[in-house]
Amino acid sequence: MKLSMPLVYAGNPRESADQVAALEKAGLDTIWVAEPYGFDAPTLMGYLAAKTETVEIGAGILNVYSRTPGTLLQTAAGLDNVSGGRGILGLGASGPQVIEGFHGMPYDRPLTRTREVIEVVRAGLRGERLDFQGKTVQVPLPEGQGLGLGKPLKLLNRPERADLPIWVAALGDKNVAMTAEVADGWLPFLYYPERAQQVWGASLAAGAAKRSPDLEPLEISAGGMVAIGEGPETKALLDLMRPTYALYVGGMGARDKNFYNQLACEYGFEKEAKEIQDLYLSGKKKEAEAAVPLEWLEAGNLVGPASYVKERIAAFKESGVTSLSVSPASADPAGTIAQLKEWVA
Repeated sequence: MKLSMPLVYAGNPRESADQVAALEKAGLDTIWVAEPYGFDAPTLMGYLAAKTETVEIGAGILNVYSRTPGTLLQTAAGLDNVSGGRGILGLGASGPQVIEGFHGMPYDRPLTRTREVIEVVRAGLRGERLDFQGKTVQVPLPEGQGLGLGKPLKLLNRPERADLPIWVAALGDKNVAMTAEVADGWLPFLYYPERAQQVWGASLAAGAAKRSPDLEPLEISAGGMVAIGEGPETKALLDLMRPTYALYVGGMGARDKNFYNQLACEYGFEKEAKEIQDLYLSGKKKEAEAAVPLEWLEAGNLVGPASYVKERIAAFKESGVTSLSVSPASADPAGTIAQLKEWVA
């Protein structure tokens, strides 16, 4: 497996980005840069490209609504150039809370939008003119819209790679199937290795059956917090993940439209999912955090003695994960990465 890591920051992301060079030397293969409704990811990715030499720099993720397909093409190709072919374009539909609440755009046909954006970006990376008339994407604008002066154009610069990897963040059945069909990689979230097959197995198989032979096998990046050590004080670090699980299961979206709450139910935590959401939406966030199942926290993260962490690595690998994504909870993140690098090799 490769070893990857989300760029975790609170406040000033530049301070976290400055640490990536040391993580690279320790063996980190990929760094993922998020963009929910904080600073934009491409600026940080360009900064990382200048600070590093070998690590892959992935957007984790850019949403498919707030940038046009042409802009996403320009961004992906530009970042791949300044990084010397180390860019990864991570895409996703995000959710209505961000798209409508922060960007002021309708959250419309996310599956179709993602598929069409990928098709247009791939055409542009191949050096083709952008000429696509889809259900959510039209380039150039058809007759009767705008001034009627648009014509198919292609990227002025030659992309570093025509096959720049495109990854998709997906959770729902249809979205996962689409990802397995057309994307280079899949970015699941709150991943439970032993239950991934029961939740997504059929969708992954359906997508793989339609996958083009021109594409390599689907890559998967998943993981969680890592803390290696003996004793109850190490296991207690799992509580650091409770706010994240509670936020997504309880508060990310409306009561009747929360993808992460549905995922918890599909994992078998229906009772807990309802309790977490009820508590979170009523303002009882600490109680919601306490209701997150310890079983899920233990399975989705790598916290405990070295032998146990190795077992969790094996579980992620057995489930199909090709890039273990980790967030070290230690005073020496680079040392943790170096240790994990030996175990995933």
